[in-house]
Amino acid sequence: MRKRSLSLGIGSFTLIMFWTVMLPGQELLSLKEQAKMEDEILTSRITQLLPDIMKEADIDLWLLIAREYNDDPVMRTMLPATWPTARRRTMLMIYKNPKSGELETLAVTRYDVGSIFKRAWDPDQEPDQWKRLIALIRERDPGKIGINKSRNFNHADGISATDHELLMEYLPSKYKSRVVSAESLAVRWLETRIEKELILYNGMMRWAHEIIAEGLSEKVIHPGVTTTEDLIWWYRQQMSQRGLPAWFQPTVEIQRPLDNLGEGRTSFASRPPPGIIMPGDLINIDFGFTYLNLNTDTQQMAYVLKHGETSVPDNLVAAYARGIRAMDILTSQFKTGRSGNQILKAALERCKNEGLNATIYSHPLGYHGHGAGPTIGMWDAQGGVPGPGDWALYPNTAYAIELNVKVFIEEWNREIRIMLEQDAWFDGEKVHYIDGRQTQLLPIPRPQPHLGK
Repeated sequence: MRKRSLSLGIGSFTLIMFWTVMLPGQELLSLKEQAKMEDEILTSRITQLLPDIMKEADIDLWLLIAREYNDDPVMRTMLPATWPTARRRTMLMIYKNPKSGELETLAVTRYDVGSIFKRAWDPDQEPDQWKRLIALIRERDPGKIGINKSRNFNHADGISATDHELLMEYLPSKYKSRVVSAESLAVRWLETRIEKELILYNGMMRWAHEIIAEGLSEKVIHPGVTTTEDLIWWYRQQMSQRGLPAWFQPTVEIQRPLDNLGEGRTSFASRPPPGIIMPGDLINIDFGFTYLNLNTDTQQMAYVLKHGETSVPDNLVAAYARGIRAMDILTSQFKTGRSGNQILKAALERCKNEGLNATIYSHPLGYHGHGAGPTIGMWDAQGGVPGPGDWALYPNTAYAIELNVKVFIEEWNREIRIMLEQDAWFDGEKVHYIDGRQTQLLPIPRPQPHLGK
């Protein structure tokens, strides 16, 4: 795919404001300001992004149909900030004029849907909403009509069985054969990030890193007292107080030597059991939040210093470095046009050649924490993921670079997992970690350089 430079199209929000509101230490925007920014971003995405990806998908008319509280995942990303759900039966129609290339955005509803989708149905003139939809389709006579129906991506499978049946019942025979899956269009819409969103992600990840670092510190963890459940709920509380809703329950896992394992040994199929955090423990936190329709998903690790220790033991430092190396190998395989399965296979082969026992399970980020786009392995599918894993890598997409590397620690008489997950974006040529990544284990407590022995 040709790499395309997207313009900001800031509108009433200036670039300076975008940077200012996301600087470290800044407060979140008020709900009113957030709503305004969400709508600004949606307008930019419709005008900057949608014409190109509709042409790429070869779809002339895109239909999104959903009923109240039974939302199409794609439709939810196109509703104005003041609409938490579809109303009654909401029909959105996006038509790309084949001659002018311009978009027409209509709402076959009783009212406008925000400032983008203009009302195109008057029940006083035509009481039947479906008949009005068909009349609009006839007027435009599209070559291909895309609907959100997909076997591979749940995000792109939003039309309900009832609405699909009714659509096909009302459609004239002439148009039934023109109905196609809008899977490729829906995925491209969901996975592609415009520059405004990348700017927002920078600030979001700064918040994520700050919250994680505070939780993995002596400010929150008191060895022998604090439990993993205490820490989990501390993270939930911090996100809630900051107005950053968690999109999944955080997990905290302990790893420790076999002779004192107690809690701490789990599989991916179950959540770690609760346990008291003790000196000498290796701790992993996994958490993510939502802000302005975007999601984060981050893991970091810390080590609780034992009495007399002033730094993380060398064996754990070396183990962590192996995890970082596996991340570098994985991101080096990101090439535009490669599928998620191809990236996975190449990365695992190279890790194996370097003696790294890696398990890779990276995924797209954006409107959803586990987003649409190329799945790059799952913890229980290291041979590839049919369907989502066959999707190709595109520029201007974001990912949770997630994996683990198993390392045997002789002093612990056990194998540990270095579990890493850092949010990043791909510009078409290179992977960039958003606000950087953790490159060293965090010690608890932190050393105080101004204090001597």
